[in-house]
Amino acid sequence: MSSTAAEVGHAVDGAARGRADRADRNGGDRDGADQADWAAQVRRLARQRDAVILAHNYQVPEIQDVADHVGDSLALSRLAAASTARTIVFAGVYFMAETAKILAPDRTVLIPDSRAGCSLADSIDAQQVREWKTEHPGADVCCTSANAVQIVQSLPADREILFLPDQFLGAHVQRATGRANMHVWLGECHVHAGISPADLRRKAAAEAGAELFIHPECGCSTAALWQAGMGDLPAGRTRVLSTGGMLDAARSTRAKAVLVATETGMLHQLRRANPAVRWEPVNPNAVCRFMKMITPAALLRCLRDGVEEVHVDPDVADRARRAVRAMIATGTPSAAGE
Repeated sequence: MSSTAAEVGHAVDGAARGRADRADRNGGDRDGADQADWAAQVRRLARQRDAVILAHNYQVPEIQDVADHVGDSLALSRLAAASTARTIVFAGVYFMAETAKILAPDRTVLIPDSRAGCSLADSIDAQQVREWKTEHPGADVCCTSANAVQIVQSLPADREILFLPDQFLGAHVQRATGRANMHVWLGECHVHAGISPADLRRKAAAEAGAELFIHPECGCSTAALWQAGMGDLPAGRTRVLSTGGMLDAARSTRAKAVLVATETGMLHQLRRANPAVRWEPVNPNAVCRFMKMITPAALLRCLRDGVEEVHVDPDVADRARRAVRAMIATGTPSAAGE
């Protein structure tokens, strides 16, 4: 992570957790009248600007509720590519907005706060990728946690794979595909890495009978499956799922309680999908300070003033577009937001 991103992130981390906790308990930071007025302004400005609002599952509930579509990064990329709106407003982190711009170069792409970075994306830079590729040349394709297994399965079995940047997702893909010829970069999402096996064991022990939904980028995901195999966690109730997969599973679960190991913003979508279930975070402090930089006030300013516009160098975008298009063409469409 760059020093600027780190300084900004640390400054807003505690405040973001507090806002997210209050928003999910109370339906937002505003009272009902203020929230309705804010939402009406957002929708009016979006119509005037011919804008589609795409919100990631980790946004605060207010923004999820006012968005045109809510989903994981794969679902939102597909929606950006298919949208006919003149303007795409991306309530997520910056690289996701850049992906939208690569897929829709003729559209105006806005992000409410351009400081919304990503510790996982910052765990490798372009020069490091170039140097790694000189050791293992080959074709490129992008993926997300929702379709990483299908992407790898689609590649010839004898082709070496450089998997980056998430080491925990890479380990999950290796386990699911049995591929021995994968080289995995040792990057991580600071939020998912902070959800530990100890957190999981402690919560599971306190919630007998609960199901466990675990994101594959979590630091506890590999340990969770090992513990399930050893009997320390309930094998039949422990599942490793992308956020889109969690939403699919939420609609069919018969459990009274589900423990969720991912960023806490996902709880809002899960509670909407199946309000009969008690949804609990494995780690209530798993809040992405960068996602929470997209505040309701920032979204309103974005639509009112047409800021902040996302640009990608046309030469870079042209080279990246083939890999990104291959990503959105592979795998089952996510139920989240689609």
